[in-house]
Amino acid sequence: MHRIAIFGGTFDPIHWGHLLLAETALHQVALDRVIWLPSLNPPHKQPVHFQHRIEMLQRATADHPAFSVSLIELNRSGKSYAINSLIDLSAVYPNTHWYWIVGLDAFQTLPRWYRGHEIAQMCDWLIAPRQLGGETIAQSESICKQVEQHLENQSSTVRWQSLNIPLVGVSSSLVRQFVCVGRSIRYLVPESVRSYISDHHLYTNESE
Repeated sequence: MHRIAIFGGTFDPIHWGHLLLAETALHQVALDRVIWLPSLNPPHKQPVHFQHRIEMLQRATADHPAFSVSLIELNRSGKSYAINSLIDLSAVYPNTHWYWIVGLDAFQTLPRWYRGHEIAQMCDWLIAPRQLGGETIAQSESICKQVEQHLENQSSTVRWQSLNIPLVGVSSSLVRQFVCVGRSIRYLVPESVRSYISDHHLYTNESE
């Protein structure tokens, strides 16, 4: 049976923290593959155009044999929901034990996701600590246990584990903010991504 993790998000843009997280999951859980899954129409965000985010993802992950970027959202109508993506990917990759890489903040809201009680049981959850924040490992695990208890109270189960990743003080919003005010984002994102953002004037008043 294959062991594949989905790493979903807007990736607006992808940065070194994302890549470190995926690499950590790959080795900590002995995964065969990490599938990067950019959201086409996320329910609560309005990111830059999907094609820009796809191109940046593909550039950033091109040299890693265990990373691939899924275009399964490309023709999806309506909002992007995690359970629909997992169902579609399961049809493409049968005989797979699924994992989902997710940040602590997002995992905390899992019971409120669309059909969250169903998807909670369909994969194992790999939890990343907050990139910007002062929570200890114990505090993070306490939050995860609260989610677990909440789901159990609703007759659902969830399997999760924390990823042992160093806290990296970079986020997509920080990258966008730096670009907007003209600050350098070198070493916050891969050079190929930095060049793409510059060439296409993303996250500025001249954005394409």
